[in-house]
Amino acid sequence: MFVNPIDKDKVAENPGLLPYAHNVGSISVNPEDVGKLKSRALSAMQEQTTKQLAQIQKQVELLAQQAIEIKKRIEISEKIYTAKMSFEPFVGNVYYLYEQDEIFKLMLIAPDEWGRSKKESLHFIASVRLLSDHTWEVLN
Repeated sequence: MFVNPIDKDKVAENPGLLPYAHNVGSISVNPEDVGKLKSRALSAMQEQTTKQLAQIQKQVELLAQQAIEIKKRIEISEKIYTAKMSFEPFVGNVYYLYEQDEIFKLMLIAPDEWGRSKKESLHFIASVRLLSDHTWEVLN
């Protein structure tokens, strides 16, 4: 019969189930600090969600700017379609919208092309380009 020379109080029956290293060559097993793990996870989550919220906010601002530009196009298009014009506008060409005595006029002459003949009562509103969907792109 084999007699173990090591004291029975110093030997484990199932050493692989111990929560710590059972011999000198074993790796160190340290219990995890659950609070620290949760804190790191919470910090990472907050960083990611803050980044995502900032990205969504930029997208919302872009959409709001696009909505403002579309609204401006609608207003200008309505003014142009009520304006007096003595020609047929063609898609892709640039035209100039003026107002004179509360009457809108679409013209081929740019504000800097008038020279001395410009009437003082003519108020420049916008340079516009006719798009293929028959709305007007505001150039300035």
